[in-house]
Amino acid sequence: MRRKLLPYCEERQSKTDMIVLHAVAYDVTAAIKSFCDNKVSSHYIVAEDGEIWQLVGEKKRARHAGVSYWREIEDINSHSIGIEFCSKSLGQKKFTSAQIKSGIGLIKKLVKKYKIRPENIVGHSDIAPRRKADPGKAFFWKELAKEGVGFWYNLSDAKKINDFSVEELLEIIGYDTKDICASAYAFCRRFLPDKVTEVKEVTELINNVGRANDELLADEKFLQVLRAVAYKYCSESKTPCKI
Repeated sequence: MRRKLLPYCEERQSKTDMIVLHAVAYDVTAAIKSFCDNKVSSHYIVAEDGEIWQLVGEKKRARHAGVSYWREIEDINSHSIGIEFCSKSLGQKKFTSAQIKSGIGLIKKLVKKYKIRPENIVGHSDIAPRRKADPGKAFFWKELAKEGVGFWYNLSDAKKINDFSVEELLEIIGYDTKDICASAYAFCRRFLPDKVTEVKEVTELINNVGRANDELLADEKFLQVLRAVAYKYCSESKTPCKI
């Protein structure tokens, strides 16, 4: 692991109980320059060759989440450790094997060290669905779940949950539902990437992260997976929910 500590951080205001995963469309050198230019930071960045750089000490509050929300938490920077993954496509193309291996190893260590619950391992698009598209539709969520980190779903669980609305199901998982269409699209990025349109120009994706339409919100597969995921979060997390 290499270290290049940045000054763009503060003291935490709460205990560490979240991990936020990001993608950045630069290599490490350019990403660090961009962070410095914008006075932002993350705790770690994982290069395409799998090398991990530490940019902020874990005890500090890094500036990576911005305006965000997850499971009634708004100051996510104070609660979380941020990890960036270099990706020229902003997570639309598969991450390298080296990145996946290094990333899983780092995340597992942090989960064990801070006793982070599965429901609090999130992507930037989960916590800021109207603003952010990263870590992207190609992120390795399923591989993480196979390693015991975070949640994946079983489609058969869709039948085990009560008849909630789309808004209620998204709330059970943890999303901000002020904009249901944006949160539903962020959900698809994580659990139904085939429903997310690839955008060739990264700058276009940054400026327009996309959103669900009425057709997607009524899609049978989307509703089935949404119910299955909500059941998983409800039954295996500390969410008070009558399923």
